[in-house]
Amino acid sequence: MSTNVTCGQAVPMLLEAYGVDTVFGIPGVHTLELYKGMTETRIRHVQTRHEQGAGFMADGYARVSGRPGVCLLITGPGVTNAATAMGQAFSDSIPMLVVSSTNATADIGMGRGRLHEITSQDAVTAPLTAFSRTAPSAADVPNLMARAFAVFRNARPRPVHISLPLDVLDAPGDFDRTPRVPAPPPAPAAPSVEAAVAILAGAKRPVIIAGGGTVACDRTAVTALAETLGAAVLPTIAGKGVVPDDHPLCLGANLSNKPAQEFLATADVVVAIGTELAETDFWVDRAPINGKLIRIDIDASSTQRDYPAAAAMVGDAGQAVEAILACLDGAAGPGFADGELSAVRDALAAFIPPLDRIHGQVLDALRAALPDDGVVFSDATQIAYTGNYYYPCRQPRTWFHPTGFCTLGWAMPAAIGAKLAAPERPIVALAGDAGFLFTVQELATAVELELPLPIVLWNNDGLGAIRAGMDDQDIPQIAVNPRNPDFIMMAKSFGCHTAQPDSLEAFQEALAAAFTADAPTLIEVRQDAPYLGGGSA
Repeated sequence: MSTNVTCGQAVPMLLEAYGVDTVFGIPGVHTLELYKGMTETRIRHVQTRHEQGAGFMADGYARVSGRPGVCLLITGPGVTNAATAMGQAFSDSIPMLVVSSTNATADIGMGRGRLHEITSQDAVTAPLTAFSRTAPSAADVPNLMARAFAVFRNARPRPVHISLPLDVLDAPGDFDRTPRVPAPPPAPAAPSVEAAVAILAGAKRPVIIAGGGTVACDRTAVTALAETLGAAVLPTIAGKGVVPDDHPLCLGANLSNKPAQEFLATADVVVAIGTELAETDFWVDRAPINGKLIRIDIDASSTQRDYPAAAAMVGDAGQAVEAILACLDGAAGPGFADGELSAVRDALAAFIPPLDRIHGQVLDALRAALPDDGVVFSDATQIAYTGNYYYPCRQPRTWFHPTGFCTLGWAMPAAIGAKLAAPERPIVALAGDAGFLFTVQELATAVELELPLPIVLWNNDGLGAIRAGMDDQDIPQIAVNPRNPDFIMMAKSFGCHTAQPDSLEAFQEALAAAFTADAPTLIEVRQDAPYLGGGSA
């Protein structure tokens, strides 16, 4: 390799060799060497208006494409601004590569007051990543990059942060830029497969909990397992669509609803695939799992955490399901009678509270406006909490929610990243009025990119869920009724199209127009709109 290329210039070339075609970020004085190298690649650089937006866009890009989203960030505030996005990606097991500059090697930890200085940048991001490392030299960059892509390929996918000191960026970049091929994901050990099959062979009331780890499986694999066992399926929010919601054995992402929990408690065998069985899946202190538990996860630590397993399979979820199917060899279990699952569905439908029924009208219209492969990115807002269980999905990777970390402001920038990853697919951002203001500046990014992106703004004039919680606990309403701007005027000032529909039909028409527009469209829907029944804000 020629020593005429610096390490900073070589890094984008190495990223391109690993298949990276898009990066998100904002250039700074410390990253100029990286941007000099960008001109020698075909990588598309997306300028965001805030580094948090860059992280969220990388997250959305990764969720739709299945490939790691990549950010280029400056030292210090660039990294800390993106820390929230790293936390969300860590919580939801999303592959994200954050490449940043940092102060010169001799200055790290010295407290000299250097520009953008953090005494230990690695310490800031370590809890939010699979690993966070500072490259000691240019020669270490290929090793760190190879390790990152190995995490994305054959481990639980989580963010990785690689910091490049200023002196390393300026050093000769004469390292080999050939990408290293990581090992394939681990296959489950034969004895663990046999133990799981032995339990399943005697199951009379099996239930499959399909988590986010199943979205990378062959689309028919989990369905085939359910049909072979006669098992009911309760996907988590991250697993929505892995088994189509209209499949006779699927009860939808209803793990947090009482009728589904009462049903789950009767299962004699529960197969939990690619899920932590987390608080945000059930919203109770402990999930009602009384039967024998089979856990399948690529993360060995997850297979025994909180809910000890009668059988544990460590490895890729798709390979594990295929191995079980091969051992079962098409033998069908007795499974559940159609009438019992229909009764559970009826109980779930009757369980929907009044406010959720108002949300349901909009969600039904949204569902009707989107094809099966249309994608919704939802923010932390009440209509999205309803959509987590109510909105039907027929394919995986079509409903996304910031489930675990539950950060506000995620939906719109994540949808921008997704639209860049899959421009041919209709993609919608669904945000509440309070959360929308967290990242509203990224409207400028979407306009600049001329993205045909509908942004559905659910306006209930404040922090609706927290306001309701205060009311329930007889707490005076404090800091939950902020003054909002005129969202339509604001969106127009960015160069967006806008709509304020006066009926559900007009809402669907606005969506249809937005899918083919030459810029994003802000569609404001008020909770107290007369056509929705005048729900209280």
